[in-house]
Amino acid sequence: MTLLLQGLALGVLTGGLYALLASGLSLYFGVMRVVMVAHPAFLFLGAYLTYTLHTAFGLDPLLTIPFTVPVFFVLGVAVQRLLIARLPSDQIQMMSVLLTFGLALTVEGLLGTIYTGSFKSVTVGYDTKSLHIGGVSLPYDKIIAFGIAALTLIVLFTVLVKSRFGRSLRATVQHREAARLVGIKTERVTGYGFGIGLATAAVGGGVLALITPFFPASHWAWIGKLMAIIVVGGLGSVAGAALAAVLLGVVEGLVLVTYDATWATLMFYVFLFLTLLLRPQGFFGGRLAHRF
Repeated sequence: MTLLLQGLALGVLTGGLYALLASGLSLYFGVMRVVMVAHPAFLFLGAYLTYTLHTAFGLDPLLTIPFTVPVFFVLGVAVQRLLIARLPSDQIQMMSVLLTFGLALTVEGLLGTIYTGSFKSVTVGYDTKSLHIGGVSLPYDKIIAFGIAALTLIVLFTVLVKSRFGRSLRATVQHREAARLVGIKTERVTGYGFGIGLATAAVGGGVLALITPFFPASHWAWIGKLMAIIVVGGLGSVAGAALAAVLLGVVEGLVLVTYDATWATLMFYVFLFLTLLLRPQGFFGGRLAHRF
């Protein structure tokens, strides 16, 4: 029983991290039907910026987030206006895959040139400590990562659901032409939405730097897992992606403590297959996706 509780707790913490990392991908697709293959590459660009600020100025990885988020927001708006906006609207899904794949290779090449291909990591005083509750051990770094992820998702959900900008964004998602007719500047809203999506990569990169070593090509190991999460959650639904991430994290955590890491990865995709077999549109697919 203790072993199962350990797996459940680690799975929830891991699922929270997955939800943060996948939230940007859901937002891109929800706003513009863009399949942003380069999102994991930007996650690790954020991790490298966190590493640079940590080594140069001694900043805790969490304290670097207020500096990297505005940079990534501006970068996201620029990517949308200079690259994504030029794609033909009737082929945007297919063309965005090709474009952002090239963007991912570009980011990886720049990181390899600047930082070389060796692994980097950020070491802090609490990354080897754990909180012990009964027989369950919870690493401090994963607890902190879960807290940052939960706070970010709450802020993101509040912006999307409660704010005037969020209502404009949802209107743009549901019917762009109708949104224009009622005075919404859809191009600006779309750019800001893309910027927010990339800003989540800055937060995710800071958290990744805290909990795992990384090198320029690390993003390829994440793209399949993050894409699986947003498909299970329902394409375009941030809330659905969060739910799917936690469930997949729990499945992975339980299998990890009872078997091994290889089986955990396999069961992640088995759960994905069974879920889509029963509900092909995902948890929050269809009309529910418009509610985020």
